[in-house]
Amino acid sequence: MSFLEVTAFLLDGFWISLLIFAVTLLCGAPLGLPIAFCSMSKFKPIKAISKVVVWIVRGVPLMLQIFIIYYIPGLLFDTPVFSYVDRYFFLNYGIQDSGRIVAVLIAFTINYACYFSEIYRGGIESISKGQYEAGYVLGLTKPQIFKNIVLKQVIQRIVPPMSNEIITLIKDTALANCIMVCEIIKQAKELAATKALVWPLFYTGVFYLIFVGILTIILSRVEKKLSYFRS
Repeated sequence: MSFLEVTAFLLDGFWISLLIFAVTLLCGAPLGLPIAFCSMSKFKPIKAISKVVVWIVRGVPLMLQIFIIYYIPGLLFDTPVFSYVDRYFFLNYGIQDSGRIVAVLIAFTINYACYFSEIYRGGIESISKGQYEAGYVLGLTKPQIFKNIVLKQVIQRIVPPMSNEIITLIKDTALANCIMVCEIIKQAKELAATKALVWPLFYTGVFYLIFVGILTIILSRVEKKLSYFRS
């Protein structure tokens, strides 16, 4: 295979990597906020459950979580849940491996939502109580204080750790190949097995480097724009 043919073949897999990245970010980032509020709740049962769930998700390797999401429902209920998803999307839309992709998306979303929740919680708790008290003195309600005073500062403070998680996310998409999802690493391994070409496996690093470079530039600009929130 020529260099261009290998590049095109790997790009087919990289689109899947980008899909996992985009869906995880779009679903996991908002989901992390209610989890963070649960972790800070004054209602102890909700707080305890939230903290235990976050502890488990953060403590178990993401690859194992993918296996759990993909295989456990079938073992527990003796029903190949994701095989049905595969069949539905293949018959109706001609899309293959959709069940595996859905399982990966669920695992990634839950995992990153828990990580994001801890970032949100840390950002919210880093705001001094004096700012809340000042808001009360001005006659603001608690939601108004959070929206007009706290939120903007929290956003500025969480951008750096969020940036690190976002960059880690694109690299973690490679774990999807553990259940044979055809992302870019899986595509490169297929070339090694069928065409005896090993160099494409190393060439995949270029795709990640370029995308991480683009992300770094975007996130740096976002952080710079938010710098006026600093005290």
